[in-house]
Amino acid sequence: MTLAHTHFQTATKQAVARLRLSLALTGVFVIIELAAGVFANSLALLTDAAHNFTDVIALALTGGTLNLTIQPANRGKTFGYHRAGILAALINSTLLALIALGIFYEAYRRLVAPSRVASGILIGVGAFGVGVNLTTAWLVERGSRSDLNLRSAFLHLMSDVLASLGAVAAGVLIRLTGLNWIDPLASLLIGLLILWNAWGIVRTSLKILMESTPDDIDVEAMLKDIRAVEGVRGVHDLHVWSLTLSLRTLSAHLVTDDIPVSAGAKIQAEVSRILNDRYGISHATLQLECADCVPADLYCDITLTNSNGSH
Repeated sequence: MTLAHTHFQTATKQAVARLRLSLALTGVFVIIELAAGVFANSLALLTDAAHNFTDVIALALTGGTLNLTIQPANRGKTFGYHRAGILAALINSTLLALIALGIFYEAYRRLVAPSRVASGILIGVGAFGVGVNLTTAWLVERGSRSDLNLRSAFLHLMSDVLASLGAVAAGVLIRLTGLNWIDPLASLLIGLLILWNAWGIVRTSLKILMESTPDDIDVEAMLKDIRAVEGVRGVHDLHVWSLTLSLRTLSAHLVTDDIPVSAGAKIQAEVSRILNDRYGISHATLQLECADCVPADLYCDITLTNSNGSH
């Protein structure tokens, strides 16, 4: 087992432990907020409770898939289980979008016929929710920039922070003005926030599942760097994609002169170093070919192969 893999396993286990604590705190708060929302007749609190309940599901799903990603690769899963986190992120974000649509429907009903809201309870529970959600978001934040699964859970929790702030603001405005329609209006704004966060995760998840080139990789600059390596005469059959948000892979054919294997290994090592250091591509498969046997296509269509499997 490599040092890098051991570090990944340790970091993952620590993330799972923080997720479990976040899950427990969020679950308790959902029960409190649901009861308060029914008692205060507040759609904003009930909306936030529904959103927090999706967080419970999201945190459980995120923790489960994180445990799955540390399982070793095998003959059936030669890349391991890294994509499980992407699927979890897609499920989480789709669930968020569905919740937002339900919020819009209920908010419309209450805007048409506003009902009396206990603003004091709305303010108190909302303020408590800000504290709970900030704590759970802080627990999940570490590692969320490089893991889409964790990022989807973190965005769930941060949107809850804003939703709770919205509930507090709605309660204060209702207390000052007596306008009960402010409660469903706050729910509409919370729903829009949820939908916006969900769309961002869905879009990124689909890009990864479609094996798109990562947005921050300048392919032309990368090709220029590869061609600048001594001994490289050209590049073709290039593919760049992501297994997860932070795990990038590349495969390419490098055109060289008719050189010994040892010289070719040095070229491969230098290209791999450049790809890792400058573009964050940790896994590169580089095939060397001499100039007399190379087609011209840079991005080769893998469906266009002849009977012996060559391009």
